[in-house]
Amino acid sequence: MTIGVISDTHGLLRPEAVEALAGVDHILHAGDVGDAWILERLRAIAPLTAIRGNVDTQGVCAALPATEAVELGGRLFYLVHSLGDLDINPVAAGVAVVVSGHSHRAEVAERGGVLYLNPGSAGPRRFDLAVTVALVEVGNVRVVARTVHLL
Repeated sequence: MTIGVISDTHGLLRPEAVEALAGVDHILHAGDVGDAWILERLRAIAPLTAIRGNVDTQGVCAALPATEAVELGGRLFYLVHSLGDLDINPVAAGVAVVVSGHSHRAEVAERGGVLYLNPGSAGPRRFDLAVTVALVEVGNVRVVARTVHLL
């Protein structure tokens, strides 16, 4: 199973992001969507699980949950926009992957047997940070994530 992970679009869904997510089995959006049409466009690519971020204060985006747990490929994924707001113990909860955004910095790290994934920002470029999404491969034995640079 291939999962596309995107965050911090801030109202901008780049064609490069759409191309990178084409063909995935599911999409996770880790908040700061910025505009409801982005949710609709992502749903046209694959089933979508999305949470709100700190800029999602109005309309449909404000109604998104602050956190979400979803089982994909037999693994539990937990979405929270900022790791500072992580409100569970991922190990105790049986979470395989914690997905976050907010920092606009892509990161893949394993801590305590849990994969922590920040896909970076796919929206407007911020400072000198890369514009990225991530792809996650869920296999029978392990979960592997990689960052995809869009620009």
